[in-house]
Amino acid sequence: MDKVVERFLGYVKQHTTSDPDSESFPSTERQIVFAEKLVEELKEIGLDEIMLDGNGYVTATIPSNTKKECPVVGFIAHVDTSPDFNGENANPQIVKKYTGNVLDLGESGVKIDSKEFPEILNYIGEDIITTDGTSLLGADDKAGVAEIITAAEYLIKHPEIPHGKIRICFTPDEEIGKGADKFDVKKFGADFAYTLDGGEIGELEYENFNAAFAKINIQGRSVHPGAAKNKMVNATWVGHKLIAMLPPSQRPEHTEKYEGFYHLLSFNGTVENATIKCLVRDHDAKKFKAKKELLREIVQMVNLEYGKELVKLEMNDQYYNMREKIEPVKHIIELAKNAMLIAGVEPKVRAIRGGTDGARLSYMGLPCPNIFAGGHNFHGPYEFVPVNSMKKAVEVIVNISKLVTEMG
Repeated sequence: MDKVVERFLGYVKQHTTSDPDSESFPSTERQIVFAEKLVEELKEIGLDEIMLDGNGYVTATIPSNTKKECPVVGFIAHVDTSPDFNGENANPQIVKKYTGNVLDLGESGVKIDSKEFPEILNYIGEDIITTDGTSLLGADDKAGVAEIITAAEYLIKHPEIPHGKIRICFTPDEEIGKGADKFDVKKFGADFAYTLDGGEIGELEYENFNAAFAKINIQGRSVHPGAAKNKMVNATWVGHKLIAMLPPSQRPEHTEKYEGFYHLLSFNGTVENATIKCLVRDHDAKKFKAKKELLREIVQMVNLEYGKELVKLEMNDQYYNMREKIEPVKHIIELAKNAMLIAGVEPKVRAIRGGTDGARLSYMGLPCPNIFAGGHNFHGPYEFVPVNSMKKAVEVIVNISKLVTEMG
């Protein structure tokens, strides 16, 4: 199990950030470079049916070692890291036997203080991997990649552990909502799967947000400010007005659990033109629909105020709550719970305040709940992952693989 740490430390040094503005698939060539290295590693371990396709998906098989007829289970993780923060030149460091003190990550000046991140106190006495504060760590989701490959190697080296056919896949572009765009469910050939893309140890998730992406373009009118009265229309002020009309209480920083939100991703502009990018999220389908409708109404109100269509809204759904697709196969949740209990991990069934490839895959015909990978504070320099959490994730994968043989 110690090899999961060695793998992870190597993986996070590979720059694999995805690019939301790219028109290629995958969005960055660096993801392909990393995928090619994973292919070579899988060959060395001894997996079968190893393939890197033209879209950047790595797939492989751990052959069955039992005569029992049982379902084919899959394990999935994504190779890209979030473009929300620098992912290049990651410099991971291990804090041995964390004492509960403030973690000074180095010359960057970044500190992980339990007053701001109280969950870190759950890992007193454990080894913790952090960044040096200049980049994100990449536990989302290279911890998942390392855990799946380590579990695969363990199963191959321990043929006494019975398991059926197991499929694994590493996907690109999950962080920009495209990870399942070109996933071939039929070719993958699993009856159900799990993404290793969750947070703290014990997380087991089969509910996620309904999600939409909104892009708002504002056309202003630039006039010399000395002669602007009744002539100038400042696109940035129009954008400010629009944003201010969204409910302040429905922002990510003011919501939790099943509360949805509007998340302002970016606001760029001049007097002449401005662009707003926004995420709309809610677990409840009716509330999700209402949030989108409110945004449309606000755009209409602003246009009515100015007497012309200054503001144009483009809004597209990204993914939906997987609960609808998991409920009919709820036994795969019980399977994961049992696998955790055998590993000495308390299952924490909760809703994802986000999304995973599994959400879209579930709607594509592959039921795919999400299991913890162990990390915390994703998408920024405060990210950390306890070593023991990664090791336990490996155990859970192995346990699921074994328990599937009892489903035949």
